[in-house]
Amino acid sequence: MLRLLRSVMMVMILIIKPGLLVSVNEAHLSYGHYQTSCPNVEALVKDTLVPIFLTDATAPASFLRLLFHDCQVQGCDASILLNSERRNIGPEIISSKNFMIRNRESIGLIKSVVESECPGKVSCADIIALAAKESVAFTGGPQIQVPLGRKDSTSSSYKQADIWLPSPQVSVDGMLQIFRSKGMNLQESVAMLGAHTLGVGHCLNIVDRLYNPKHTKINPASANDMLEKDYEALLKMQCPTRVPLTNLTFVPNDITPLTFDNQYYRDIIYGRGLFGIDSRISKDPRTSPVVKSFADDQN
Repeated sequence: MLRLLRSVMMVMILIIKPGLLVSVNEAHLSYGHYQTSCPNVEALVKDTLVPIFLTDATAPASFLRLLFHDCQVQGCDASILLNSERRNIGPEIISSKNFMIRNRESIGLIKSVVESECPGKVSCADIIALAAKESVAFTGGPQIQVPLGRKDSTSSSYKQADIWLPSPQVSVDGMLQIFRSKGMNLQESVAMLGAHTLGVGHCLNIVDRLYNPKHTKINPASANDMLEKDYEALLKMQCPTRVPLTNLTFVPNDITPLTFDNQYYRDIIYGRGLFGIDSRISKDPRTSPVVKSFADDQN
């Protein structure tokens, strides 16, 4: 399991710019980037996060999602934090793909704490990466060293988010194409979906799969996303209507949504994948061997 956890985190934190998964040296990142300018930055981030984690058990998942959504669109540059203003009309945060992105304000809180000790030294992009790192460790994952030195962007685009963020209904071909364009191989692409081990999904994103009888006919990719019957019944209890009563209704991604583990892969093998893409990667002949490898990996 440690191999899986490291795969997910290292793939996420090394997505530096669009279309390329680069090494630490190539990206001018380093493990001691703030050694002289802000040596306590990691401790400051961790100490600020702990109260957030203790008051909101779902916060770690939100920070991991925040990192992915930031890095997947024009690189790890904190552009996910930008709001609409005169010089940045139509920022990526307004994309429907960023529905229910949370804890952006917490990054601002952490930034203010860091600024009080190291003014003008640490980027928000690095704070997002460190928050995700601490989220993984707090939920039972490994302690991973994160290379630092990212720069913050001053612009973003919802159109880019619409293109580069995969939807829950994406096909395996579509998923692989999106991640391949970021320099990821097959195993890394499947590892990325392992981030679904934390957190919840929203009924809004699964009701079509549950209730639309034409779903399979109009979406050929759905042929491999059949649900285990008892799990399907459970989802329908939690999402009882075709139109969710509120956008806030949610269901766990797997049976251990607060723990960073490989339960996600074990679940999807048995037809308990929340999203269509979860089920599809367990059936597709290209990705299913990787899914099984991660599901069996206890080390």
